[in-house]
Amino acid sequence: MTVSIAGRTVVLAGATSAAGLTVAEALIAAGARVIATGRSPGRLAALTDAGAETVVADATSLTDMTALAAKFGQIDGVIPLVGGWRGGGGLAGQSDEDFDALLPALQAVRATSRAFDRALQASDAGRFAIVSSTAVARPLAGGANYAAVKAASEAWARAVSHGFAKAARDSGGPLRAASVVFRAKVLDAETLAGAIIGLWDADAATLNDRVVEL
Repeated sequence: MTVSIAGRTVVLAGATSAAGLTVAEALIAAGARVIATGRSPGRLAALTDAGAETVVADATSLTDMTALAAKFGQIDGVIPLVGGWRGGGGLAGQSDEDFDALLPALQAVRATSRAFDRALQASDAGRFAIVSSTAVARPLAGGANYAAVKAASEAWARAVSHGFAKAARDSGGPLRAASVVFRAKVLDAETLAGAIIGLWDADAATLNDRVVEL
């Protein structure tokens, strides 16, 4: 069964980047209710102006994300958008400091998926999606930290998909929630926005555990 994104409630966690704003604007234009989070009230202002409901919250914090899930109840989509790049210098240049700076992307995937798991499974079309990189398929020495964090994020998202499928099997009901990985070589915000909207154009059984190259 395919459905429309119109009328759906979508959480964009860590959405204060330019890409986050573009995605929020596209979702709102498509008829979705957007809840956008960020740690800085000032950086959330543009999202508020675009029509999103904004909440000051840390996407890497399970406590913050659990509180958000309890506050809003029905949620149909969750997209963690915490990202960033550090790299270069070959393998010797892969510093602990750079790795620590990249780690919040994985932490956001973990926190959001755990906090909203029940809500997404309760939706008749729950969607969880992460943004990854083609670097996972061909990691380079100068981007080893980055590729490792993205690979771990993909593994977690695939575990989410398994959880969705197992819950459906155990209940004897249809699969209604899907976890998807978007991979991009260079992220184009408008392309990402279109792909996110398209998550509600296919049924969960088709989408779950898919890797989609943008």
